[in-house]
Amino acid sequence: MPKVSIIGAGNIGATVAHLIALKKIADIVLIDVVEGLAEGKALDMHEAAPIEEYDVKITGSNDFKETKDSDIVVITAGLARKPGMSRDDLLKKNTDVVKSVTEQVAKYSPDCIVIVVSNPLDAMVLLRLNKQISKKQNNWDGRNSGYK
Repeated sequence: MPKVSIIGAGNIGATVAHLIALKKIADIVLIDVVEGLAEGKALDMHEAAPIEEYDVKITGSNDFKETKDSDIVVITAGLARKPGMSRDDLLKKNTDVVKSVTEQVAKYSPDCIVIVVSNPLDAMVLLRLNKQISKKQNNWDGRNSGYK
């Protein structure tokens, strides 16, 4: 069965994981930096499996090693925009998150398809794309993304 890793086990990540399980699309790995969050969400989905009639493997962890050899990685990780926070403020915070996640994805699943759902979406997709292009050129230092 294919393997989908979801980075960020918050509302969006958990919903994506649940829908993948319901449709029996792939085995799922949920990753989150919050200790116990991904594990708890994975356990909840595992316990719902007999009722919802799915049998995919669901793993929750904060260790990117679990994502090894993923076919697809969905990046939902990042901070939510808070009241009074500008788009630029959110961009600065989430750039580091997506950059770090992208490095781990490249390390453990270099041939996977990556879907970015982190906000601000347009900038995070551009960051991921530029990282991929620069990695092929062996010169990633952030300068190609326009964001540092």
